[in-house]
Amino acid sequence: MPNNSISGSSNPYAAVNAAAAAAGASSSSGSSSSASASASDALNQVNFLNLMMSQLQNQDPTQPMDTSQMSAQLAQIGSVTGINQLNASFTGLANSLTSNQVLQASSLLGHDVLVKSSSANLPAGGRVNGAVNVVQGSGSVSVQVFNAAGALVKTIPLGTPASGMASFSWDGTNASGNAAPAGAYILKAQGAGNNSSLQTLVSAQVQSVTLNGGGAGTGGLTLNVSGVGDVPFSSVTQISQ
Repeated sequence: MPNNSISGSSNPYAAVNAAAAAAGASSSSGSSSSASASASDALNQVNFLNLMMSQLQNQDPTQPMDTSQMSAQLAQIGSVTGINQLNASFTGLANSLTSNQVLQASSLLGHDVLVKSSSANLPAGGRVNGAVNVVQGSGSVSVQVFNAAGALVKTIPLGTPASGMASFSWDGTNASGNAAPAGAYILKAQGAGNNSSLQTLVSAQVQSVTLNGGGAGTGGLTLNVSGVGDVPFSSVTQISQ
């Protein structure tokens, strides 16, 4: 009479269950190398099927394999394969989306974007454009411009704007009407109604685009904005022509 188990175990399903468990562990642990992970998964599946065929060939005819257990084992290895394929599909989708984002962001080079910032760069003979995020109850709003030493250069009144974005523009002159030197300045917005500080945004030119993490799918995008520095691509509020 044929052997009841090819592994010597009293449980005729022990070897098959062990192979299925190994395949599941391989899927859940993850791998940094997709090529090696695929080879390992393929090996586990081959071993699993070979063990199952051996079990069928060597089973005791008087005690055949339980079809419900065999179906459960097939379902388990099928689930492992499906999860691996799903992970590979999501990785490919993430890489594709990141690549598209890089192409879109590259079109921003040379354009002005509105980003959250409390600092701005005044070019020689130029001006600073920006906005204030006004909240309800702010009342009259003003923007104060300070130099690098912390001295107040000019106050720009914005009246009593409605909630939302209120634009402002500094012509680059000080309180006396004289031209301020080019360089970095600090912006502070204040609402008289609730006596609270408000978020300032600055419109400046995009100088470069950087993909974080060294490759597609490994990180977000960073924009280098003139006078502001590096800002996340997701922080862009408005794009100017």
